[in-house]
Amino acid sequence: MTRQRRLCAAILLVVALVAAAAYASNRKTALDIEPVIASSGVSRGGETLLLARLVHGEANAEPYAGQVAVASVILNRVQAPGFPKSIPDVVYEPGAFESVSNGLIWSDYPSEENIAAATAALNGWDPTYGALFFWNPYKPVNPWVWTRQIVTQIGRHVFAL
Repeated sequence: MTRQRRLCAAILLVVALVAAAAYASNRKTALDIEPVIASSGVSRGGETLLLARLVHGEANAEPYAGQVAVASVILNRVQAPGFPKSIPDVVYEPGAFESVSNGLIWSDYPSEENIAAATAALNGWDPTYGALFFWNPYKPVNPWVWTRQIVTQIGRHVFAL
């Protein structure tokens, strides 16, 4: 990833945190975000919020397990060869997620359920069995994605390796 893209990802993360703080000043119940403490001891509260925003943008109408599954795909990509090595880098990878490309990720604050789903994934729940991709099979998608091995379907999304 280029330095410019990393800087852009960092700026977007800061904007998300500022927006979250502004939102929290008006609605304290939504800020009941329990920061997830990584094994390294570093707070991952910003990553939780970013994941929750992506869950909101990609899977807000999905069942809770489907929301956790979407967050899990991001975390699985961070661990997989061939993908960026941080949550922001995966989220902001060009063309990777429709809600980032069309700005939906920033249109509304994630719900408490979205935040809980992101937290559950960060805490290890992966209902996708290691999936690296998801899509709605009822919508037009790039034919390439159908070459992937589907491992499960949750709600209106299929999850694949």
